[in-house]
Formats: sequence, C-alpha cells, structure tokens
Amino acid sequence: MTVRANWNYPTSIRFGAGRIGELAEACLANGIRKPLLVTDAGLANAPITTDALASLRAAGLDAELFADLKPNPVEANLNAGLLAYRDGGHDGVVAFGGGSGLDTGKLIAFMSGQSRPVWDYEDIGDWWTRADPDGIAPIIAVPTTAGTGSEVGRAGVLTDEKTHTKKIIFHPKMMPRVVICDPALTVGMPARITAGTGMDALSHCLEAYCAPGYHPMADGIAVEGMRLVKQALPRVYAQAGDIEARGDMMAAAAMGATAFQKGLGGMHALSHPVGALYDTHHGMTNAVFMPYVLAFNRSAVEERIERLAAYLRLPRQDFTGFLDFVLELRASLGVPHTLEEFGVNGDRAGEIATMAEADPSAGGNPVKFDAAAAGKVFDAAMAGRV
Repeated sequence: MTVRANWNYPTSIRFGAGRIGELAEACLANGIRKPLLVTDAGLANAPITTDALASLRAAGLDAELFADLKPNPVEANLNAGLLAYRDGGHDGVVAFGGGSGLDTGKLIAFMSGQSRPVWDYEDIGDWWTRADPDGIAPIIAVPTTAGTGSEVGRAGVLTDEKTHTKKIIFHPKMMPRVVICDPALTVGMPARITAGTGMDALSHCLEAYCAPGYHPMADGIAVEGMRLVKQALPRVYAQAGDIEARGDMMAAAAMGATAFQKGLGGMHALSHPVGALYDTHHGMTNAVFMPYVLAFNRSAVEERIERLAAYLRLPRQDFTGFLDFVLELRASLGVPHTLEEFGVNGDRAGEIATMAEADPSAGGNPVKFDAAAAGKVFDAAMAGRV
C-alpha cells in the first residue's frame, strides 16, 4: 500500500503499512519506558504480537504482555490487568488488538491511578469528573482489526457480570496519545472476523449519520466512511491480502468512531444486551439488527438516506435502494439474516427489550426507542421481517 499519512484528528494517527515499526519511538516520545502491552488471548501468541513485543524490547523498553481477556471483557479481566500493571511497575499501556484489547488496555491505563470502583465512572452525566486526570497513564493504541474504532475513542466498554449489562466508561483523557494504524496487521483476520468488524464500522457510521441533532462534521465523516466500506469490505472479504482495501477499512473504522460522538441508536442498544447475555460478536450482532432498525426508523430518516444513496451511487437512489444494498452486503458476507440463525432465541426477549431501553445508545435513535420499540425490532429480527 502506497498511502502513508500523519493525521492529528481526533488524535495523532500514524497511518500506513509498516508503521508498526514506529511503536517503540511512539512510546518513548510519550515517556513510556515500561509499557504493558494489552491484547486478547487469541492474539497473545500471534506473530504480529510477538513481533511488536520484540521490537519494544529491542529498543530497550521493559515491555510485558497481558492477555487474560474475554471477547466481551468483564471486570475480573480489568482487575487482573491492573494487578499486572501495578506489580510490573509499568508507566504506560500499549492497547493492541480488536475492541476487547483496545478497550481493556485503555481502561487499565485509566484505572491505574484511580481510587473508586470502575462503575463510578460510567458515561452518565458528569460522572467522568470524579476521576483524577493525573492518575491516567499514557496510551498508545494499535488496532489489528478494522471495526470498533476504539483506537480513537475516549471510552471503553466493560460488561458488568452482576447485571449482565455492557457499560461505557468515559473520560476525555482516555483518548490514546498516538494511534498506529497499520493495515498490514489486519491481513491475518479470518473472513468471518473481517466481515463482523467491517459491518461494525458501517453500523457506527450509519447510526451516527441517522442520529438526530446538528453535527455536519460528524455527518460528513460518516458518509465518507460508508463509501469506503462499500468499496472496500467486499474486496477484503474476498481477498485477505488486499492492503489498499485493508487501509480503507481501517480508515473507515476510525471514522465511524469519530462520527458517533453525535450518537448511536437502536442497533447498538439491542446489540449490547444480546452480546452481554449470549456472548455474541459485537459487530456481527449489529449487522444482524441493521436492516430491522433501519426499517423501524424509516419515517424519520428517509430523506437523509436518499441523499446517502445518491452519494454512494447506488442503482436505486432512495430508501429502498439503500435497504437493498444493506441486505445484499450482509448476504455476501455470510451475515445471518435472523437472530435464530445467529444462535439467539426469543426466551429473553422481554429482558433484552428492557435493557435496550436503558442502554445509552437508545437515546441517539431518531425514533423513540423504548422497551416496546426494542421488542418490536427484536421480534422482527427473530422472524426475518424487514
């Protein structure tokens, strides 16, 4: 891939194939000499991880690995990481991997100097002001998937096992100081993970674009992010080594997470409880719900979806044309059409609907998304009624 760039929005981003070679320099430039590299168990022994650790140590950094993470991280994973961070005398975190590694790495850095329980910093009102900003360790983020965009986010998602809910922990200083976006790191992703993470990026852009409120900067980023997904996701799904398309997807992921400061919506409000209760892949869960939430919101978003369809140069440039595009893309990527095909049954439908109403993402939906609305969409996704 020939594209190589340095961006300073929304943080310092070093973009391009081979940029992982700058990891040690980025750590040193931010005062990190004893980094804890945080990733998930599936990546612990992967060559990209062992190579990154070796490069840090070759530069004289006292780097160690922490990888005791579930795909949907829980408080016990965070506490184990904090113990490793403190016992090792670390002075910063390299958050490495997909959403679980990035989020947990950021949360370890955030909590390393705090005295209150992590749930006291949930993204509710001004709860973030309870934190001691001087107790937040520096973070370098290295995404190895192209979906969550957590590398450019100021929050981390953590599952509360007591209530079986995913909660968002927020602080402005949780934003990584440097992000290394190296698309070559994503080449080894299995096709199913490529599809799920790519659809996650699309869901972030789409829900941000549809969220109510005046934020033309977020809208513009979201629209271009969706164009990149449209052109690149089918390519990387079919040909894992397409570095140019991998780069476009990595950019789209960061764009989605930048745009959704405007808001998310029903896809995420439902995906969070389903993921917490059934331990499903977050991006793939969003993909399953996508057409059903889109159809539910039609009355409020039809005009802007028409503009989006025109920008994407779809054969049919109206709401139906865009819905058809979503359905065709899902089918081409092997996304289950119904929740039943996805391994989710209707036994806990009422509980999920109640949890969806309470999810912070519900407030960004363009149509009121209370328990009744969530239940209606859930039932449609069970039956496959778009």
